[in-house]
Amino acid sequence: MEANVRRVALTALTAVAPVAWGANYFVTHEFLPADRPLWGAALRALPAGLVLLAVCRRRPHAAWWWRSAVLGLLNMSVFFVLVYAASQLLATSVASTVMALSPLTMMLIAWPLVSERPRATHLAGAATGLVGVCLMLLTGAEAVSVPGILASAAALLVSSFGHILAKRWSAGTDVLASTAWQLTAGGLFLLPAAAAVEGPPPAASTPTLLAFAYVSLIATALAFVAWFTGLRHLPAGTVGLIGLLNPVTGVLLGTAIAGEALTVQQLAGLALVLSGVTLGRPRRTPRPSVDRTAPAEDPAPSGPDRGGTGPSVVAPLRPGQRTLPRGFRGVGGRSGAGRGDPS
Repeated sequence: MEANVRRVALTALTAVAPVAWGANYFVTHEFLPADRPLWGAALRALPAGLVLLAVCRRRPHAAWWWRSAVLGLLNMSVFFVLVYAASQLLATSVASTVMALSPLTMMLIAWPLVSERPRATHLAGAATGLVGVCLMLLTGAEAVSVPGILASAAALLVSSFGHILAKRWSAGTDVLASTAWQLTAGGLFLLPAAAAVEGPPPAASTPTLLAFAYVSLIATALAFVAWFTGLRHLPAGTVGLIGLLNPVTGVLLGTAIAGEALTVQQLAGLALVLSGVTLGRPRRTPRPSVDRTAPAEDPAPSGPDRGGTGPSVVAPLRPGQRTLPRGFRGVGGRSGAGRGDPS
């Protein structure tokens, strides 16, 4: 019972990440400068990493010095730049549809890297969720940019590989600390690249500062701690399917902010996405059953042999033999050999 409750709590915590990321597309597209993807990624990663470092106050140790660099480059530096570019080049609906392939990608990468073979229900959930996302988001009126599609697909592949690699390396390391190290390393990689390619940081108005605060603290620091916590304790297929809540959040956010009405097609797509997420739910841990009808085993009698364990086999008296065999200790502990044993 406790294990099942824990799995439900972990699922709910993991869901924080895609919900925050679903709003991140809108915030990035509406409030952040479109021509500064490197600075946008750097100002997303580094503040988040420094905040988490201030909370956990732990430095990398042993192999985590280079692991933090590798994961920071994949999960933060490269991924954030690609997502920033995709958010500016594509409509949110198209970008979210491409990223809806992530559950299937994560399952396929997790198979060789962490020996998690995809379950049939996970594969069915991924297919169902992808169809639902297409129904929700694709109406045929979206502008499609080839560079944007390529950026979104590259972000999908890089993040899927980086997330499964983080799952492989996560044993014995605090989630908060490892997330802080990745974000800090990723931000430090991005700073010199942003300064060299894009010049000074972008001018920051109040809406821009508030947008960067949301992107860095909520959609990055909080979201990645929740996501990596889920990856550590849940199957990659389950976590990937929870990620389908990302486009659901985008659709519901557009409905709430822009006052858009959900069409029948979108409602059907929403139902399919939620069905896909449900198919990936963690399995319940069965309670151990006790067979009360099985007869209890009789303990093996302790025999009088010198080892004191197991039964002793006493040979019957031979004809004419009046004493017990040599070595047999009767009542009082006296051996038969001292009582006239002819042998």
